Amino acid sequence: MAVQSYKELLIWQKGMQIAKEIYSLVKKLPKEEIYALSDQMRRAAVSIPSNIAEGQSRNSTKEFIHFLSITNGSKAELETQLILCKEIGYLTEEEIQPVMNLLQEESKMLYTMKAKLTTHH
Repeated sequence: MAVQSYKELLIWQKGMQIAKEIYSLVKKLPKEEIYALSDQMRRAAVSIPSNIAEGQSRNSTKEFIHFLSITNGSKAELETQLILCKEIGYLTEEEIQPVMNLLQEESKMLYTMKAKLTTHH
C-alpha cells in the first residue's frame, strides 16, 4: 500500500516527537538564551519533520531524497546544540539522553529511507 500522506510516515512521526521534546527541553535553558540557542534548537527541531513533509509532498523521488539530506543536516545541528548545552552546563546528560536516543533512531530511519528511495529511483 502506497503512502497517501507524510503523516503516515514513521520517520515524520518520530520527527514530530523530537520537536515536541525539544520544545519542552529548551524551557530549562537560561532566559538569556531565549532568542539565541533555544531559538536555534527549536528551528532545527521543527525543520526535521517539516523537511520530511515537504520532501514527501513533492512528486519526485529525487527531491524527496534531497529533503531527507536537509533533514539529516538539521538532525546533526540539533545533536551538536544538545551536546553544547551539556558541555556548558545548561542541561545534564540525563536531560539530553532521551532526545539523543530519538535522534539516533531518526538517523537510522533516514538512512534506511534514503537507501530504499535510491534503489527504487
